[in-house]
Amino acid sequence: MAEILDKILAAKREEVALAKLRKPLEALHDQAADMPAPRDFIGAIRAQHSVGSPAVIAEIKRASPSQGVFRQDFDAAAFARSYAQHGAACLSVLTDGPFFGGSVDDLKAARAACALPVLRKDFLIDPYQIYEARVMGADCILLIAGAIPLTLMLELESLAHSLGLAVLVESHNSRELNLALQLATPLIGINNRDLKTFVTDLGITESLINLVSKNRVVVTESGISSRNDVLRMQAAGVSTYLVGGILMLSPNPGEALEALFFPQ
Repeated sequence: MAEILDKILAAKREEVALAKLRKPLEALHDQAADMPAPRDFIGAIRAQHSVGSPAVIAEIKRASPSQGVFRQDFDAAAFARSYAQHGAACLSVLTDGPFFGGSVDDLKAARAACALPVLRKDFLIDPYQIYEARVMGADCILLIAGAIPLTLMLELESLAHSLGLAVLVESHNSRELNLALQLATPLIGINNRDLKTFVTDLGITESLINLVSKNRVVVTESGISSRNDVLRMQAAGVSTYLVGGILMLSPNPGEALEALFFPQ
């Protein structure tokens, strides 16, 4: 498990190389130019904050390297509608196939099923994938500080912003956070899961959140499994959450989201 991130990135490099052979960058660039305007991902989060409500980025994923397949009755569109009905601010959809069982079709189906903005959750290492994200209909992309160098993160962020896409930059420790904070995006993810070992610890967010200025939006990622976890993160000053696994394991993901974040 310790080398899982390296394996994912190696597979991603091969995947991107093959994609470029199937569809040259020029063709993808032209498609991106014809896409309708993205939905306002950051605006959706801030709208929740403005009424004193937590902003939840609810995730749709089939599987993960650490937990295996979440469920057999997978319906991205139904999950998206359920999340929208039960208070989610945005969606996150896994598009990585080999390790998370995701696909572009999952993102397209989820986005078409509701009005929520959608994050493309994947391992982005090449400008080609930013154009891909725009063409598939994503409204936001993820950059992982532990996966690519700062120079590439800055390049990919600039390209994403030029295409109208929001950027969530993710870190797991103080070194990665210092790199992430050099980006312009207000969305600063703190992943409680170590992508090298897949060990999860909510203390990661608690230890790093005070290093982020108040004009940024801290997004705690991974590790939320109970109402007590939510209360613990709220006590630490968190108001934005990216949550997936515990929701995917529930018979009704939207109802599980509501029980965690908006109990009656």
